[in-house]
Order: sequence, then structure tokens, then C-alpha cells
Amino acid sequence: MTPDPLPTNTAVTPPKPFRSGFVSILGRPNAGKSTLLNALVGQKISIVADKPQTTRTAIQGVMNTRGAQVIFIDTPGIHKSDSSINKRMMDAVRASLDERDLFVYVVDATHQHITQQDERALGMLRQDGPPVILVVNKTDALKSRADLLPVLDEYRKRFTFAEYIPISALNGEGVQRLSEEVIKRLPEGPEYFPPDHITDQPARFLAAELIREKILLTTRQEVPHSVNIIIDKWEESPKMIKIYATIYVERDGQKAIIIGAKGASLKQTGTSARAEMENLFDARIYLDLHVKVEPDWREKAAFLNTIDWRTMAQRDEN
Repeated sequence: MTPDPLPTNTAVTPPKPFRSGFVSILGRPNAGKSTLLNALVGQKISIVADKPQTTRTAIQGVMNTRGAQVIFIDTPGIHKSDSSINKRMMDAVRASLDERDLFVYVVDATHQHITQQDERALGMLRQDGPPVILVVNKTDALKSRADLLPVLDEYRKRFTFAEYIPISALNGEGVQRLSEEVIKRLPEGPEYFPPDHITDQPARFLAAELIREKILLTTRQEVPHSVNIIIDKWEESPKMIKIYATIYVERDGQKAIIIGAKGASLKQTGTSARAEMENLFDARIYLDLHVKVEPDWREKAAFLNTIDWRTMAQRDEN
């Protein structure tokens, strides 16, 4: 039997094109870039602390939505390079400017005036390059939405952004709109990663970062930038992951602060880090921490290589 023909007035809606691309998240230190990345991908993959230069290398986070895949790259805060470690961090920022489809430039809504450091950071953007979305973060800290106007005016004078979006990465306000604005500006493209792919960071690097985060949250200003974590041994079994890590600092006084009276601070760090690892890795964790002094490690290539897992020295012991 011959099927009836479709009515002549029936329109077939073509499927929407799949969009994908690479988007770098840029900005000055402590603007909330890592909090934003975590909010966009819906999972904590980048550590967060109220200390400048918490992020030391480029962190990839993939947002998978219906009809789109966005590969975000969180970057260290744009700052003056006055040491080997700072130069490495700025190298990561410069690398994130290449072959990108879009930039998200994050600023702090509570900073009403642009400084010379802000001007220097803006200077890394090119008006003839990929589109740049200005994200004004930390709106939750403002007394009134009217306080946004001076910030927006300051940045409009200095650069023509593709869009201006106020958000609070902390409570999620405006993040959905940002996601939509990003997706609509991406080209048609392939699905670069499987739908369940969230980040390219290996588990051992994430573990080291979580330990460092807990130290950043509990130590005084003199300690954070002088801390480096190396995972010495990683043992997995069906029942447990055993992680042995060394916390490196530059001075004896810093070691004493991290250990604390009768080891109390180190114990607190370990307990907090272990709890978050168990949630992240969905496994029981045994965590063994030690603290060592390595003077001027921030100027030594062997230690700097451990900051980015892509060059991380593998130190597994069989």
C-alpha cells in the first residue's frame, strides 16, 4: 500500500548545528576565575582560595550541554612577572591567548577604579582578535546593583567587549546567561571529548591541588606562595587509594606554621583534604603528609615542573 504523501504545508525543522570551541577565562588575580570555572562545568575541578595566584597553571574544564561542548581554560591571574614561578604562570596565560574562539575576561565588581595592573592586563587583549565577553563578578558583594555602573563605564572606555554580563560565580547568579552567550558565539564544530569528560587533569594532580588549597585556607599571608605539593606515591586497590605526599616550603618558620602546635594544623589539613578527595574520587582515602624545607624552590626548574601536571615528574615507587 502506498503511504499518503506529506501535506504540502508541512515544514521539517532542520536540527540545530552542534557548536563547540575553546574559551579562555582571563583576568587579574583574585577575580573569581576558578570559582566561575567550577560553576560553569558543575563540578569542582579548580581550587579556590581568597589568595592571589591560587591558580598556577592552565586548568581545563569542559561544559557539555545539549547541542554544544565548551572547553574552558582557567588561567593564572595576570600579574607582573618578577620570579621564575611568576614567569611560568604568565607563560601559561600567554599560551591561552592562542587558537581560542572566545575570551571571557573576569573583573571584580567591588573594584570601582581601574589600576595600572588592570590596564596592563587589558593590554593583552586584541580588539581585532576573538570576541571578548566582560564578566563583572562578585555582584553578591555589592550594596546595590547601581554600584555596577561605574565599573561597566570604566571598562567600556578602554575596550569594546562583545557583551557585558554581571554575575556572582559564588551563588550562580548570571552563570546560565553567560553560558548561553558563550555558546551562541562559538562556531559549528565537533564534539572534542566524550560527554562525560570534565577535565584533563590526572587524579594525582587534583589531589596535590586539594592539599594546597587547604593550606591556603588555613595559613597566614607569608606561607601560601611558598608552598608546593608533590605526590610521592599513589597506590590504588579495590578498597582504598593510598596517597603519600610531601609539602615543600622555603623556610623553617613556614614549616612550623604548616605543622602547628603538636601537629594540629597538619592534621586539620589532612582531614579536610581527605574528606574532599573521598567525595571527588568516590573512594576511601588514606593520606600521609610530610613537610620538608627546600630553600628557594620557586627558582628551581625541577620543582617548577611539578606545578603543571603536563610536565610533572612521575615519582611513583613500585
